[in-house]
Amino acid sequence: MRPHWRGTLLYPASLVALFLGLQGLFGLLGVPVTQQASLAALPSVAVLLISLPWRLQRAWGERQAWKRLGVRCSWLDFAQSLSRGVVLAAALLLVIVVALLLAGAQGELKLTPALLLNAVVLGLGVGFAEELLFRGWLFGELSLLLGHQRALWLQAAIFSLVHTRFHLPGLELLLLLGGLALFGVLLAEQRDRDQGVLWGAVGLHGGAVGGWFLLSQGILDVQNVGPAWLLSPANPIGGAVGWIALVILLLTLKRS
Repeated sequence: MRPHWRGTLLYPASLVALFLGLQGLFGLLGVPVTQQASLAALPSVAVLLISLPWRLQRAWGERQAWKRLGVRCSWLDFAQSLSRGVVLAAALLLVIVVALLLAGAQGELKLTPALLLNAVVLGLGVGFAEELLFRGWLFGELSLLLGHQRALWLQAAIFSLVHTRFHLPGLELLLLLGGLALFGVLLAEQRDRDQGVLWGAVGLHGGAVGGWFLLSQGILDVQNVGPAWLLSPANPIGGAVGWIALVILLLTLKRS
């Protein structure tokens, strides 16, 4: 059974519309700007979790939605996949941290229990929700429509466009677009390597997000370190160092 392009476009658009609508509502209610996105994300993710089984049954003809999405698996597969993803995230961040230190970044140890908890919650929340949407549903649905290889690159391009900051200058913008696309390919390759289990991609994505938050907020002063094209201040994978680290990890996955 193949989904229809109309539903493939409307389903995520409705989730985004819900998120933005809730954000606007919280703004009208006087909620501080810094808290609007977090509060809007909770019900939006809840709707995603509730609606995905329905979407897979209706459009894919799939009755075992969570298994097909790679969420439901054995405890051994869960532990092995998640740990592999976290190790890859650590390797990615290690390359970037070494480059930052060589470029003159200074240590500023400001770790607190609250910061550690924030990093863990951020990593798990972003990692799970975004991997479920992009490498779980989107990658799977595009594979049914276009085939596996085309879907791999298209989901990475969409992932990149959704996350890019378009106010950046030309070169920084192109580097960030490319870095995010490479990250999207790496995450999809990680899921393929785990034979469809999603938790390796969750560990990689969440480990990178939570780890970078922890490094940049509590361990290193990363402001004004090196040129932006080399070490992007907007996103660590949006510079040449991030590209190099991503390519190394992609080649490692391909050869393993």
